[in-house]
Amino acid sequence: MTRRMNDYSVAPQEMLSNRHREKWAIILVHWLLTVWGCMNHMFPASYAWGNFSVLAVGIWAIVQRDSLDAIMMFLTGLLLTVLTDIIHVSVFYPPNNYLTDVKRFSIGMAIFSLLLKPLSCYLVYRMYRERGGEYTFNLGATCAGQDRSTYEPIDQQDAPPQWPDSSKTAHHLY
Repeated sequence: MTRRMNDYSVAPQEMLSNRHREKWAIILVHWLLTVWGCMNHMFPASYAWGNFSVLAVGIWAIVQRDSLDAIMMFLTGLLLTVLTDIIHVSVFYPPNNYLTDVKRFSIGMAIFSLLLKPLSCYLVYRMYRERGGEYTFNLGATCAGQDRSTYEPIDQQDAPPQWPDSSKTAHHLY
């Protein structure tokens, strides 16, 4: 006996769209690599706190599908963790005589996570664009040579002419 599905139900395998799977894949891969990177306590707590808090913001960005702020904070956090991961790996990399197999694995996973972050940033940026966000870099000050090709003055659409028409004669009152 087969179960008949009505028009409002969705089969479980079709429930997650490709984009939705892509978002969760980013979170899960970076979570797993961060767990493996923290496995040997080689990095300070700031490595774990930074990466896990950015992943928490990523979960918020996935759940709040209409929020541009959430996805932008996730993208910014990913970009910042690229910088902090480079610092953590370069400062806390142990000397060769102290490298055990577990430390090699742990540092390798941290480096692999670091190498995947630019791809993740690109995918998150695409999600940001799909939600209607656009990249603008604004320092808060306007320039004198600003391009105004898209400027449309709204006060001149139906405005009467500034000077009277010379073809019409004026009526004198006396």
